[in-house]
Amino acid sequence: MTECTSLQFVSPFAFEAMQKVDVVRLASLSDPELRLLLPCLVRMALCAPADQSQSWAQDKKLILRLLSGVEAVNSIVALLSVDFHALEQDASKEQQLRHKLGGGSGESILVSQLQHGLTLEFEHSDSPRRLRLVLSELLAIMNKVSESNGEFFFKSSELFESPVYLEEAADVLCILQAVCRGLIKNGERQDEESLGGRRRTDALRFLCKMNPSQALKVRGMVVEECHLPGLGVALTLDHTKNEACEDGVSDLVCFVSGLLLGTNAKVRTWFGTFIRNGQQRKRETSSSVLWQMRRQLLLELMGILPTVRSTRIVEEADVDMEPNVSVYSRLKEEHVVKASALLRLYCALMGIAGLKPTEEEAEQLLQLMTSRPPATPAGVRFVSLSFCMLLAFSTLVSTPEQEQLMVVWLSWMIKEEAYFESTSGVSASFGEMLLLVAMYFHSNQLSAIIDLVCSTLGMKIVIKPSSLSRMKTIFTQEIFTEQVVTAHAVRVPVTSNLSANITGFLPIHCIYQLLRSRSFTKHKVSIKDWIYRQLCETSTPLHPQLLPLIDVYINSILTPASKSNPQATNQPVTEQEILNIFQGVIGGDNIRFNQRFSITAQLLVLYYILSYEEALLANTKTLGLHSALLRLLATNYPHLCIVDDWICEEEITGTDALLRRMLLTNNAKNHSPKQLQEAFSAVPVNHTQVMQIIEHLTLLSASELIPYAEVLTSNMNQLLNSGVPRRILQTVNKLWMVLNTVMPRRLWVMTVNALQPSIKFVRQQKYTQNDLMIDPLIVLRCDQRVHRCPPLMDITLHMLNGYLLASKAYLSAHLKETAEQDRPSQNNTIGLVGQTDAPEVTREELKNALLAAQDSAAVQILLEICLPTEEEKANGVNPDSLLRNVQSVITTSAPNKGIEEGEDNLLCNLREVQCLICCLLHQMYIADPNIAKLVHFQGYPCELLPLTVAGIPSMHICLDFIPELIAQPELEKQIFAIQLLSHLCIQYALPKSLSVARLAVNVMGTLLTVLTQAKRYAFFMPTLPSLVSFCRAFPPLYEDIMSLLIQIGQVCASDVATQTRDIDPIITRLQQIKEKPGGWSQICKDSSYKNGSRDTGSMDPDVQLCHCIERTVIEIINMSVSGI
Repeated sequence: MTECTSLQFVSPFAFEAMQKVDVVRLASLSDPELRLLLPCLVRMALCAPADQSQSWAQDKKLILRLLSGVEAVNSIVALLSVDFHALEQDASKEQQLRHKLGGGSGESILVSQLQHGLTLEFEHSDSPRRLRLVLSELLAIMNKVSESNGEFFFKSSELFESPVYLEEAADVLCILQAVCRGLIKNGERQDEESLGGRRRTDALRFLCKMNPSQALKVRGMVVEECHLPGLGVALTLDHTKNEACEDGVSDLVCFVSGLLLGTNAKVRTWFGTFIRNGQQRKRETSSSVLWQMRRQLLLELMGILPTVRSTRIVEEADVDMEPNVSVYSRLKEEHVVKASALLRLYCALMGIAGLKPTEEEAEQLLQLMTSRPPATPAGVRFVSLSFCMLLAFSTLVSTPEQEQLMVVWLSWMIKEEAYFESTSGVSASFGEMLLLVAMYFHSNQLSAIIDLVCSTLGMKIVIKPSSLSRMKTIFTQEIFTEQVVTAHAVRVPVTSNLSANITGFLPIHCIYQLLRSRSFTKHKVSIKDWIYRQLCETSTPLHPQLLPLIDVYINSILTPASKSNPQATNQPVTEQEILNIFQGVIGGDNIRFNQRFSITAQLLVLYYILSYEEALLANTKTLGLHSALLRLLATNYPHLCIVDDWICEEEITGTDALLRRMLLTNNAKNHSPKQLQEAFSAVPVNHTQVMQIIEHLTLLSASELIPYAEVLTSNMNQLLNSGVPRRILQTVNKLWMVLNTVMPRRLWVMTVNALQPSIKFVRQQKYTQNDLMIDPLIVLRCDQRVHRCPPLMDITLHMLNGYLLASKAYLSAHLKETAEQDRPSQNNTIGLVGQTDAPEVTREELKNALLAAQDSAAVQILLEICLPTEEEKANGVNPDSLLRNVQSVITTSAPNKGIEEGEDNLLCNLREVQCLICCLLHQMYIADPNIAKLVHFQGYPCELLPLTVAGIPSMHICLDFIPELIAQPELEKQIFAIQLLSHLCIQYALPKSLSVARLAVNVMGTLLTVLTQAKRYAFFMPTLPSLVSFCRAFPPLYEDIMSLLIQIGQVCASDVATQTRDIDPIITRLQQIKEKPGGWSQICKDSSYKNGSRDTGSMDPDVQLCHCIERTVIEIINMSVSGI
């Protein structure tokens, strides 16, 4: 193919006229332009049109008139008159033949043997043969292409290279409609590296010039296939020239930036290779697409510079000139965005694609970077990009004049930072970035600077730490010394309404880095006020730098900067400043919330307080605000993290609370604490007034109830008098629970003091919070009437649970605080006693033992409260009857009288108190199963076993340690274990219970052989009834238990020689009952057996034990027979 400059191409005007069939525009074309369109026009004129309108008929006449004067039309008409069906069949056969024989074969089906050369044959042939000649030559080239596997090759063609027959050959090609859509797909990945790539680029570029509307589509195909990058740039350059825009970002900048900064790594690598290869070629002339691109970018860069100036202006300028008349040019506001885009593009070209700027490019880039934009958000962004580009590509500054220019520009940044921030309205200004970089340089954190630069530029580029050495010297010695950095940081205003929505580099980042490097303590600069102001200026969502700032600040308060100077610490926030944050949360009668500080600021200060307190004992780790607060509260104040309180608080602050607020009337708001006190004073004679007031108080919020707390608690003792309605007690309980969500510790102290027993002539002691944490059992030393007042007992149990948890935290903290003080005295004490060889009992073990004793004492006291008093026993109330009534209400089918009696016994204060205590014990057992084990090893009245087993769901854990309890040497513990096991087997008939019950039966059999007569009587009399429960729960144990009972009877009979005749009949009956239980079922129903009337009245223990055995067997038989 010869040079394309001498060829005639279809102009965009002619192409558009042909595409739209604009006859008027076609008629205006010159003869050379019209000649290129003849094949299409002739076909349009000869073929039957689909459009049968009158307007098209007129246009067709004009086209025929236009063609009538052209001589070449006749030859084209002849070409269109060929039998194309036969031609297509011959072409298919030829293609198959060439594929079979190879491209070098001279045989052809389309063209018979040629007498002369191809050009002469073409000249002497008629139109059909000319079509066949051109088609044959095309098929030969196509076959060669398929054999080359997509590689470019050069093939000479006599027909297509002859300029004489070029027009006729072109007509034939237009008739054959040869389309080369695979030019891009089969093209080279780097088109400027080979002749084929340049040919493809030129061909496609001329095609796109003919139809510019398709240029961007072709460019998109180039990027998609990652082929012919030069073509994509060339098409963009053509489009940029046609769509020139002075102020906006050009298409070339957008296109190249998209390739290098996009998310497609394949495209980025492909185009980067194009840039690198283009620089390696020595042929860097104006014909290179890369050279054209760089020239166009440089022209755009120079076009937005205010003035073309030299760096020597710095030397000639008067440094004392006014800022408004400075010789340094300012960047126009309309050019700022375009300048930022150009800077990012050059950063990508140099950092990602490896472009090495020329001296001219470096000079112009430095001029642009050191220009001064207006104080707008875009201007702030431009200055930040320029600063990071200077850090990333320090080679742009190569001469002393350029270095001085950079220093002056950096000084201008420092001076104008406050003005930019106040004028632009951007909180994250470039001043913070300057300060942060200076701090990084001082602490030699070069990797942090590299990350900062990459983050600001928005691209990952390789920056060598060694390239920052000169910038480090300039920053640390000329611009920002460490003392200047520290003094300047304190004067930086805090960020208003700091939240996660404010991005970028803020003053908080700088302060954080300075705190980490201990610069404030080193130069004795107070940072406390700045941190306090910043905490006050916070809002949601929480900024991620706030919690690390608080943690490092606390560390700087408690940990000196150096061991040689222990006073080198920061000042903590004062107590008054902390109280100011929460001012308005706690108030008097006319309470109002202070809206000056946000809830975020209050939570952050609370986090500071708790972290500061914990840091006194141990170092802390940085966590999220919610989880960190929760961890600190649960560790140091577990009594404030009771789950029941949280659930109660959700009910108080939920939808129901909002509905109650809607019902709030003026009367409820008008009741004062004084009126409530007067109403309580009148309780003995009038319940209505206090009922009305406290019902209105339930509509108030928790914070609004605080003024009434003292009146409510101080009058609780009056509510213990008889005759007080249950509704008043329940309402007071409800109000107390609401107050517990906002003032728990103070409320507990007031309540404990109010519920003390009133003893005449004895002054009541006023307990403090510290007293109650040291001895939580003070809570249970209340008025005895509280034990039978369920609403107030509920409050008491709540306080007991809280103070037990508080005592654990208090003792743990006390242990840590006094660890160093007590260690020497402890060692001396051990040495004096002379037990140096014995293992030392650690203070931690002593603390755990004290806590265990404390918890078990509380449980034992609560269990004693569950026992009926003497007065209640006189009225026929006992815990066993209460439990039996529960079972009878559920299972009995007796008349309604029995049910009513059961309900009367159930609906009593004792029963309700027992339920409340069982709930608390269940929580304690679940929290620490060791408490359950300790309490049961201590033992408690067996009358409570039906209650505890049925009322405490976690009692099943006792099955784990009952074998250990049975193995104890004390007879009382063995008896208690078997009785406990009998109730557990009924409640939990599990395989584990069966194995433990079988163990208990075997142990009883073993003890039978070793116990003395007195101990045998003491052991088996209370444990024999448990065997009935074993049989009821597990019938497979029937044989073993019956054998055990007979053995016990035989042992007892052998010890009573004088009463053998009386005892033998019992043994005989037992054996007969065992062998034939069905025959004795009627005898067992005799009242004399049930009531024990057959007892001889003997006081001999063995005789009594034998009769007890007989009753036990009868109960087992009755149970089994009734079950059958």
